[in-house]
Amino acid sequence: MLKRSEESKLTSWYFETDRRLLGCVLVMILLSVIFVVSAGSIKAEHMGEPWYYFLVKATPFYIAGLIALFGASFLNKKWVLVFAGLNLVAGLALLPLTVVAPHMINNSARFVSLGFFNVMPSDIMKPGFIIMTAYFLSLMKQHYGDNIFFNKEAWRFNTWLSWAYYLPAFILFILIVFNHPDFGTSILYLGVFTAMIFIAGMPLVLIPVLGVAGFLMLVAAFFTLGHVQRRILAFFTGAGDTYQVDSSVDSIRHGGLLGSGDDAFVKQYLPDVHTDFIFAAIAEDMGAIMACGLLVLLFYVFRRLITNATNARDLFVVYATGGTAALFGTQICFNMLTTLNLFAPKGMTLPFISYGGSSLLAYCLLFGMILALVREDKWK
Repeated sequence: MLKRSEESKLTSWYFETDRRLLGCVLVMILLSVIFVVSAGSIKAEHMGEPWYYFLVKATPFYIAGLIALFGASFLNKKWVLVFAGLNLVAGLALLPLTVVAPHMINNSARFVSLGFFNVMPSDIMKPGFIIMTAYFLSLMKQHYGDNIFFNKEAWRFNTWLSWAYYLPAFILFILIVFNHPDFGTSILYLGVFTAMIFIAGMPLVLIPVLGVAGFLMLVAAFFTLGHVQRRILAFFTGAGDTYQVDSSVDSIRHGGLLGSGDDAFVKQYLPDVHTDFIFAAIAEDMGAIMACGLLVLLFYVFRRLITNATNARDLFVVYATGGTAALFGTQICFNMLTTLNLFAPKGMTLPFISYGGSSLLAYCLLFGMILALVREDKWK
């Protein structure tokens, strides 16, 4: 049996990286290209553009995403923290612009125009949020022991490593995102944060507190955001505007087991077929078997993240990988529940699959960082 005689950085990366997770990410990106062409061609024709319009727009983001994925996967822990910190700072710097100078898309002020393209700060800062929150929790554990929630020292203002600084900043961030209006993303961040502090040993007595916070956000959204109120009432009463979700379900039904192919027509009536409802287009074009195969792939990625988290030795890696699994899994659930009309529409894309530059870049950067952290934790 031959052994490697050269221990270059490239060969070390190849043999030490979680290639199964990396391979799944590459497959998802490839499928995204195929599905965006299939679903986006309909939207492009409605806009009077050629069928490849969205593919052309997305190509720079696919290239940048692959660069971010592979580039980040070569980093060590120190540089992961540096890039995560820069990502978080950039997102937080752009976020106030959504209040003072927003770029409106679909009546939502969640975007910032950077000239040639638009970015969604709350999307692009997901890697920084998860990595830096994981680092914060791991440092809290090192300094204050296992009891970081009821330890008085962990709540004092005399040190930067304190809940007294983290929580107000997090709440302010959530309120800005909520005001976009973007109720779905604010709930997503709250859910990921809850999952991460639960992994960090949050006492069960605090779960009702967070549940009440989420319920109050829902009540506030219902009475202050007209589109949220309309969607919730439409879901529970069946009255009002249910056009998109009804078309989504009809599109899935029309696809059958093997898909409708060229006879797929229901998806033409879905305004967000290439973004929020891309799964419905996949089901109609290629059938329930292909759609279920995609779900199996997504579930395998989620399971792989959980496995890496449970096998990690460094608490920082545990929290970072667990937070990534929570983000990935929760966003998939939101998208699936909306697509199947099992919950009120949230406007949530399907990770790696839906059209959207900010989301793709954020997930590629995040997964690249996770690959780097898992590799270093396992082999170094």
